[in-house]
Amino acid sequence: MPPERTDAAPMSDPLRWGALLILGLTAVRLVALFLSPLELYPDEAQYWLWSRDLAFGYFSKPPMIAWLIALTTAIAGDSEAGVRLFAPLLHAGTAFVLMAVALRLSDRITAFWAALIYSLMPGVQLSAGLASTDAALLFFLSLALLAYVELDRRQGREALVAAAGLGAALGLAFLSKYAAIYFLIGAALHAVLSHGGRARWSWARGSVAAGALAVFIAPNLLWNAANDFATVSHTAANANLGADLFHPAQAAEFVASQLGVFGPVPFVLLIWAMVRAFRRRSEPEIMLAALTIPPLLIVTVEAFLSRANANWAAAAYVPGSVLAALMLVSLARARRWWQGGVALPQGALAAVFLVAAISPAAADALGLSNSFKRARGWEAASRLIMDEARDQGVATIATDDRFLFNSLAFYERERLALPGAPVLRMWVRTGRAATEAERAAPLDAGAPGPVLLASLEGKYAPEMQRDFASTVAPSTARVRLDRKRVRRVEMMIAQGFRPGPRDAEGKPIPQAAP
Repeated sequence: MPPERTDAAPMSDPLRWGALLILGLTAVRLVALFLSPLELYPDEAQYWLWSRDLAFGYFSKPPMIAWLIALTTAIAGDSEAGVRLFAPLLHAGTAFVLMAVALRLSDRITAFWAALIYSLMPGVQLSAGLASTDAALLFFLSLALLAYVELDRRQGREALVAAAGLGAALGLAFLSKYAAIYFLIGAALHAVLSHGGRARWSWARGSVAAGALAVFIAPNLLWNAANDFATVSHTAANANLGADLFHPAQAAEFVASQLGVFGPVPFVLLIWAMVRAFRRRSEPEIMLAALTIPPLLIVTVEAFLSRANANWAAAAYVPGSVLAALMLVSLARARRWWQGGVALPQGALAAVFLVAAISPAAADALGLSNSFKRARGWEAASRLIMDEARDQGVATIATDDRFLFNSLAFYERERLALPGAPVLRMWVRTGRAATEAERAAPLDAGAPGPVLLASLEGKYAPEMQRDFASTVAPSTARVRLDRKRVRRVEMMIAQGFRPGPRDAEGKPIPQAAP
């Protein structure tokens, strides 16, 4: 380990301060989680629904998020906080692991800054309050990074243990999100760029790591094979690569969005550090840069060719947090300005986000209503639909949108479980299932009638009507989200379900005359 750079450490024990930072921030996040009135976003409700029926895979995601929600709701109940509980805990775990990584590569002050940079990432602020796949992905990738570092420090049997740990951590990361593949690409890039990247491997180590990885991902691969490779196909479809290629504006927008995901000053430090790594040929820095580059580069190209969400490159910021910390601590001039540029804006943003999550009025006053609109109004909309189903005495509720389906499943779970309650089904618009709801609970001829059709914003209401022999003119329910926004649900009573064949885009297929 390099000697301690005491001139860069304003505190007596950086590791102690780092631990206090992580524990304090996590405690505040947990309090906010249980005080927040924000409802489940429908994707979160979908993950909760999966956790009621545990499997080795689901239509759009690997199974880890369902397993975690099953665990936390068993502890904290089927509440919004219970569904989201794993997120702040796993992010805290990731910060602690990154401290351990930085300590092995450098010193205690670098470990402190790695934890701070990661913990105050704007992307982590958001993810720590949501049930999403990113929290688990980043946690297991941090364990993989630690094992990868240990692989270079160990010999003999200890090295084989590190290799097994690397394979197991990567396997768990794959069960969280397929973006874990970026680590493998980064490790291959490291081997190409550096002798150190090649020297840590032998046939024995590689075989042990590959074997451990295979053991962990095999159940999900077998599930996919038994389900027409649904998750793999959905993940590939998300790339949306087609004839309309080349979108430079979207690529630029994605790169700019990374300033908001990682933070402006940390992102500048990270780019600077990656350039410096190849100029200085510093082995730890080359390793971290090689693991950071693939998600940033590949997703930028994907944005250029099609589209990309801002969080799709989140895997870059596990090694990236340590690399940015190394850069920050090494700055001889104006170091405190850089440190302040990292800590103060990121800390202020974290405070604003936590206050807004607890108080809708504060969110509105801060102009953040649009940011939280997706977590508002679903409980009220679900209640209105269920009330209409009760008043009309229907036997089935069918929605045209997975958001309505998932919200109904969560917020009306008690009434849907009562004897004689209507069954919940998902109307299938296209020729084959495009969501987990359409796969698991499709509306078919066996669904009892009459049917209450619920259409979000009336988007597919006419198409739904055409699938029935008769429908009663729709009524419209409106749920106010804030002073400006309203969510609208069109409802109608239908009888005689008789859908015609459709193509992959949901358009009716003309039938030949008899």
